[in-house]
Amino acid sequence: MKAFASHSLEETAHIAQQLLAEISEKHADATVRTGDTNGAAVIGLSGHLGAGKTAFVKAVARELGVAGEVTSPTFVIMKIYETEHQVFKRLVHIDAYRLERRADLEALRFEEIVSDPNSLVMIEWPENAELAKKYVDGFLRFEVRDGAHCITQEK
Repeated sequence: MKAFASHSLEETAHIAQQLLAEISEKHADATVRTGDTNGAAVIGLSGHLGAGKTAFVKAVARELGVAGEVTSPTFVIMKIYETEHQVFKRLVHIDAYRLERRADLEALRFEEIVSDPNSLVMIEWPENAELAKKYVDGFLRFEVRDGAHCITQEK
């Protein structure tokens, strides 16, 4: 388990860069080892409102080369962005805050989305959609402590 503390958006961007490099390497290595990645890289982002989840996704989007503004999908639940990244061609940002169960993701064609090996899927509030470790490759927990946005990498 790794822990990071951010006191600014610049520090959050640096943490996003580090974690994206790690996720990309693991995903690419899985492709080389098995010949198939078994789908998208899926990262769950948990934490209270205002803890930095969306700011982190925005930093990841910049690292991926997403053109244009990245905004929270709170009301539309999901946004998909094309990227300039070598490993991930799409960033799928899901905000499950308003979802109540796993079945709510079916309307988003979730199975199809997570089966795409060219996608990085980042899901805020994965616990609301009852996403088991079957679907999620890693979890990041966000919290605010002593004025810092703390990110803990789990799994």
